[in-house]
Amino acid sequence: MKNSIMAQLKLICILSIMVAGVACNQSDQQSKVVVQNTLDIERSFETVVLTREALKVEDLSMIGLRNTQSNEVLITQLIDIDGDEIYDELLFQPRVGPNSKETYEVVKNNEVNKSDVVDYCYSRFVPERTDDYAWENDKVAFRMFGPTAQKMVEDKVRGGTLTSGVDLWLKRVDYPIINKWYKKTTEGKGSYHEDTGEGLDNFHVGVSRGVGGVAVKKDDGYYFSKNFTDWKTITTGPIRTSFQLDYEAWDAGGNLIKESKTISLDYGNNMSKFETSIEGSDQISAGLTLHEKDGIVTANSENGWVSYWEPHGDSELGTAILTSPDSFVGFEEYNVDAKDLSNAYAHLKVQNNKVIYYAGFGWKKSGQFNNNEEWEAYLDEFADKIGSPLKVSVQ
Repeated sequence: MKNSIMAQLKLICILSIMVAGVACNQSDQQSKVVVQNTLDIERSFETVVLTREALKVEDLSMIGLRNTQSNEVLITQLIDIDGDEIYDELLFQPRVGPNSKETYEVVKNNEVNKSDVVDYCYSRFVPERTDDYAWENDKVAFRMFGPTAQKMVEDKVRGGTLTSGVDLWLKRVDYPIINKWYKKTTEGKGSYHEDTGEGLDNFHVGVSRGVGGVAVKKDDGYYFSKNFTDWKTITTGPIRTSFQLDYEAWDAGGNLIKESKTISLDYGNNMSKFETSIEGSDQISAGLTLHEKDGIVTANSENGWVSYWEPHGDSELGTAILTSPDSFVGFEEYNVDAKDLSNAYAHLKVQNNKVIYYAGFGWKKSGQFNNNEEWEAYLDEFADKIGSPLKVSVQ
């Protein structure tokens, strides 16, 4: 009887070890992420988003991605979309050759040394300079203006700014400059209006649309909001920064417009993405200020962009609005005598109270673009990539 019991226990033990071994092997079988490029150009600086659901994991912070060919562990970024302290998305930027694919293994731990990773994509609210909201990456920098700056203008206090236009900071270095420039200006140790080798702010916005500000056309005129009223930072990191801006409802020739937007900027990109919620109009117009009206307005309806290339200081500057062709209604070069109201407008279709477009710039002095032809070639390629996004599958 004793031998029989011992034999049964041994059999149970052996079976348990076998089951544990199978379970262990199953858990060690990691998912693979396949990224396919269907264009005949190399793809880089395009952000792929993976969710917990797609990867079938509970905790994204415990995983990383390794290229199966090069064994390189990629830099990734985690995002908590809803603020519940659980990461919802994992971002990475693959490099994929023309008409080819790359495979990445999901590994248990990201082996990238976090201390070596720079948050090139950065944004923040800036209360020390009234109440700007500023954002940047390794290529470009922008800012918009809040309610304190608006109230100062309305109360006739010097130093305010009343505009919902998008301002540019022209940088020619790849490292972050926002905090550095604000600090030297607010502490009186210099000014971001002077170029000491990193770039400068010499871009005038006024009440214009700057680069990407929203307007609604009614009859022969354009209407737009005042400054943003509230803000929320969503993420900053090595790959993407994003944030939300809200606006007080505003009048557009008898139509009440409700507007809020989520703006994001990815590493390696010259264009910020504007995901705008609009109520009260089935069409909006995103504008580019024409400044001295000595530049060239061009458009490509097939690729969905409007561009303005102009002389700027001791250099040249290209600005643009770009959207998907199905959202692109048309464009207009709007010239008037009133100061700052002349803009090149891209007319965009609002679908289900949403419209998505990109707005950005290329500064010749940064060394990225030598002329208008190179700038427009960049816009065409950017449009091609939006029209044929990378195909991603999890196996």
